[in-house]
Formats: sequence, structure tokens, C-alpha cells
Amino acid sequence: MLSGAGCGEKEGDFRSAVIGIKGKEIRVELALTAEARFRGLKFRRELGKDAGMLFVFPRDVRHPFWMKETFLPLSIAFLDREGRIIRIAEMEPLNENKLYHSPRPYRYALEMNQEWFDRNGVEAGDMISLNGRLTSAAR
Repeated sequence: MLSGAGCGEKEGDFRSAVIGIKGKEIRVELALTAEARFRGLKFRRELGKDAGMLFVFPRDVRHPFWMKETFLPLSIAFLDREGRIIRIAEMEPLNENKLYHSPRPYRYALEMNQEWFDRNGVEAGDMISLNGRLTSAAR
């Protein structure tokens, strides 16, 4: 079961939560609905140092991500239903032609500032602790 802290605060149009990885707390905006997942971080010009967006899907998916209308250089981590990182990729801002895939189905995707995972020693196989209520919130 996934564990973590603080779910349900509202930040703009997105709820927010605090998740953890390797002893570091990250404040994330939650993309819980199809509309929120479609909008994501589009048009944003900045993202806090230890902040990101967590895309929460109601079931395992294989959807690719892209950077249409996304100005921020980002990194993405695809996570399985337990919160284990499957893959991390560096994403190019405003590149509508490149798609970012997970090698297998995933339940969550975490976008952070580009190279955040590398700078913090986070890699595929690491676990992110999520609040257990996130899974029920996406249903």
C-alpha cells in the first residue's frame, strides 16, 4: 500500500499533496481528471524547486506524454501502481513531435524540473511514497 502525507489542499485548479522520495518531500499538484491531465503544466513559466505535477490515472495506462504548449524543461518519471519508478525521461520544451513512453503500463507520472531526478540521485527502481488516498481520488 502506498503511504505519504497531506492530500486534498487546493492549489489553483489542482489539488495538491506532499509526496516523498529518498527522504525528500515534494509538493505536487494533482492531475486527477482527464481534463486536468490534458492541461498538465501547459503554458506555465515556472515551477518551484522541489515541486511538480503528479498525473494520477484510475487504472494502468500506456499513454505517451508530449510537450505541446509546455514552456518548462521537464523530466518525467513513470510509476507503477505501488509507486516504483519504471522509467525517467528528459523532456524538450515545446517539442510537439517527440512522444515520451513508458516501457510498460504505468499508473502515475511525475513531472519535475528537468534533471531534478538526476540531481537528487533518483533512478528507475526507486519508490515514491504516495498518500494512499490518491488512488481512491482518481476513481
